[in-house]
Amino acid sequence: MSAVGLSALGPVGVALAVSFAAALVSAVVGVFTVLRGQAFAGHALGDISGAGGAAALLFGIRPLAGFVAMALAGAAAMALAGGRRIAERDLASGVVLGAGLGLAALFLYLDATMSGAGGAASTVMFGSMFAIPPGMVLPAALCAAAALAAMAALARPLALIAIGPDLAASRGVRVQLVGFAHLAVLALAVGLAAMSVGAVLATALLIGPASAGLRAARTLPGAVALAAAIGVGASWGGIALAYESYGWGGRHGWPVSFFVVALVVVAYAAAGLVARARR
Repeated sequence: MSAVGLSALGPVGVALAVSFAAALVSAVVGVFTVLRGQAFAGHALGDISGAGGAAALLFGIRPLAGFVAMALAGAAAMALAGGRRIAERDLASGVVLGAGLGLAALFLYLDATMSGAGGAASTVMFGSMFAIPPGMVLPAALCAAAALAAMAALARPLALIAIGPDLAASRGVRVQLVGFAHLAVLALAVGLAAMSVGAVLATALLIGPASAGLRAARTLPGAVALAAAIGVGASWGGIALAYESYGWGGRHGWPVSFFVVALVVVAYAAAGLVARARR
């Protein structure tokens, strides 16, 4: 799409395009994140990316660049500090999360005191999907394409590692290198999700649809497809409900992020009922 075409998109069109990219990538990456027991790492990277979003507002750079850059920095720190066992990885994630939240607090304080961005905290932490500029559509699409291409290459080795790292190593998989690559793609996913629904709620888009897909589907490809459908459906449904909420009375509509997360929770509960009925 040309620059002229992008500029013609209204707030709803931009929100639909960016949320589609974020939900699709988050669902695909999230399935393997859940399988590997790295849900906490995904949550930590989402919160850490908030420091990048706050820094982007402070220095006047693109929000997506700030979210993704800080998430990548957090992923690199986790990879260097973590170990092979889940407990060791969670410990490293917790330490890096604390550092990231400290930076977020600093940058948000500077946003409020130096640049006068009083609403920076709400925008960074909880998102403002209708305020995303049209210029973010193309970078978001390119970021999503890169993440999906990487996941296509990593899917089989990640599945083997999820079954057992030793089994994967015996099949010739370079477990540590694949783990590093997965964390990098995870950083791209949470950066996109944070720009859409906010740093605090990015975990819902990453883990919720993936968990629902794994509960309800019988195969791994089926889980990925179902997670993608749930993520995109929740994102677009949240946008539609938020847009309609402007007519429910009052001067302001309800937050998009609230509706997105609510729909994800409903989908997860429904997947649990499907799994229970199957048993």
